[in-house]
Amino acid sequence: AAAVVVVGGGSLGCHTAYQLAKMGVRDVALLERHRLTAGTTWHTAGLLWQLRPSDVEVELLAHTRHVVSQELPEETGLDAGWIQNGGLFIASSKQRLDEYKRLMSLGKVYGVESYVLSPSETKDLYPLMNVDDLYGTLYVPKDGTMDPAGTCSTLARAATARGAAIIENCPVTGIQVKTDDLGVKRVSAVETPYGTIQTPCVVNCAGVWAPALGRMAGVHVPLVAMHHAYVVTERIEGIQNMPNVRDHDASVYLRLQGDALSVGGYESNPIFWEEVSDKFAFGLFDLDWDVFMQHFEGAVNRVPVLEKTGIKSTVCGPESFTADHKPLMGEAPEVRGFFLGCGFNSAGMMLGGGCGRELAHWVIHGRPEKDMYGYDIRQVRPALQAAPGHIFLHPNGRFPRSLTDNNRWLRERSHESYAKNYSVVFPYDEPLAGRNMRKDPLHEELLQQGCVFQERHGWERPGWFNPKGAAPVLDYDYYGAYKRQRHSNYTYNQLLGAEYTFDFPPHHHVIKNECLTCRNALALFDMSYFGKFYLVGPEATKAANWLFTADVSKAPGSTVYTCMLNRRGGVESDLTVSRISPGNPASPLAPAFQGDGYYLAVGGAVAQHNWSHISTVLQDLKLQCSLLDCSEELGMLSLQGPLSRTVLQDVLDTDLSNEAFPFSTHKLAKVAGCTVGWHLGWELVFPRD
Repeated sequence: AAAVVVVGGGSLGCHTAYQLAKMGVRDVALLERHRLTAGTTWHTAGLLWQLRPSDVEVELLAHTRHVVSQELPEETGLDAGWIQNGGLFIASSKQRLDEYKRLMSLGKVYGVESYVLSPSETKDLYPLMNVDDLYGTLYVPKDGTMDPAGTCSTLARAATARGAAIIENCPVTGIQVKTDDLGVKRVSAVETPYGTIQTPCVVNCAGVWAPALGRMAGVHVPLVAMHHAYVVTERIEGIQNMPNVRDHDASVYLRLQGDALSVGGYESNPIFWEEVSDKFAFGLFDLDWDVFMQHFEGAVNRVPVLEKTGIKSTVCGPESFTADHKPLMGEAPEVRGFFLGCGFNSAGMMLGGGCGRELAHWVIHGRPEKDMYGYDIRQVRPALQAAPGHIFLHPNGRFPRSLTDNNRWLRERSHESYAKNYSVVFPYDEPLAGRNMRKDPLHEELLQQGCVFQERHGWERPGWFNPKGAAPVLDYDYYGAYKRQRHSNYTYNQLLGAEYTFDFPPHHHVIKNECLTCRNALALFDMSYFGKFYLVGPEATKAANWLFTADVSKAPGSTVYTCMLNRRGGVESDLTVSRISPGNPASPLAPAFQGDGYYLAVGGAVAQHNWSHISTVLQDLKLQCSLLDCSEELGMLSLQGPLSRTVLQDVLDTDLSNEAFPFSTHKLAKVAGCTVGWHLGWELVFPRD
């Protein structure tokens, strides 16, 4: 038996096993099918950049750096292979340098030393660099590189010293899942050729092979495998001790490798690994020079001596990528006790230390220490079995399960996140891939009126209205890769491009007009992408009292705005909760149920997270109640502004005076012959058809 079984002996698996043992978990077992690092980790470049455009990632990277440069050497007396040669970010435009200045400001908060250098200062630091086309650079002196093999073997030794078992040449052949009395699936054992390990917890750190391991437990792991390559040059005179270089505009990186350089990058036409092979330990693909040459040309422009330098070796191996370029972490929503730590988008080495610690904390305490919301697999909702008379559909998440099962969507989004890996991160960017997947009933109507849509968790959501007419989102053109025709005169893309600024966008006056119209008269908001749930059953009020800060157990017809908390008293979300009576006959606006009932209206961006949190609480407390999802069966409109009551009174068949319809109440009414649900604040909920 084992308390936790970690599967996969790469960066994430080794860090997670080490952190679990360090946090006092007895009986941790790490199973590796071949030898440590044999999948993706062994061929990784091992770069560590301390600055990323996310405060949580800066903290995660800092922890990895601390583990590899200080913690492991102190604990084991071994050198884990950390080399601190610094990092240099190249800016070929003012916008890029502005982005780096923002990174520098973020770094200051976390004590990351960095400096903006002029082209001439850059030349002094890196004499072999061509600086003629530079705007400036960002120099981070304490960046560096890690040795993958050295790091993982040292982590394994430290974990073993704390009581963990590291078992190589031990493939997993099956995962046993049992269903408890409440119908909840839970991990019970791991099967291997050498016997079965009883365990309540499995951590999937299998990288490219994580989807196959997930299938053994009935868990969907939405990632794709791609070829990722770099080349190692012959010796270069004068390159010793130079910092690692990231030239984002050329989409290329240059890693110091002794007295040579490794050159790699992110191309717009990556090669997908269509059939992931089980037998690929320490395996490589043949390098496709037609695909790779664009990186080498960018590298030669930056360091001209490369043009006369030979290539010593090529490395082209498998890497896993996800649809939003963020890892998949946390407890899978389909099976309790099955955790993910995979899909690291070429950053598994540098994020391994920080994410390994968070994953260990997640396993032990049920949640991570840091705000890992953007990485949480619970934003991906599994398919649910429908009870008689109810339809369970998927609300919004990081990417809804209805889409992660869609191979076209997963490929498109993973391709775009790979191809844009080095793009400037602007505040109002939108994806072009995987669009028009979830449209509400008003989509065409709004599109014809010039609506510029934003994508939120698969839904097309109104953003703002273009006075010059329709701007439809077209099928993904892969940015012209794979011999596809690029869209010409693509209005939506042109409008997006105009928003690529850290300043106000050129259509700011249009949005100002929309806001003032709402403030002074009225505006109609399409909020159909919101999550719309029913919490019903004999113990629904007991669940509501545990979950919500406000007292929601009022008379049917009442609506309460409230926070929802977790067991530590932290805020999970804010939402509106309406007390309802059973429908007779049942309808999406009034379901049939025994006991008490509540209607929950939740912001679209957090609907998935809310669903997962409430479901977990109901399971853990063993409460006799159900959570029903009508997000796709119901639309939602919100009418706001000082004239809203006047307009509504004309179309509704009910008295809207303060006396007849006070604040914090809701009721059913007729509009245009249809029965709809209203609550003050004037939100209208209506059946989709």
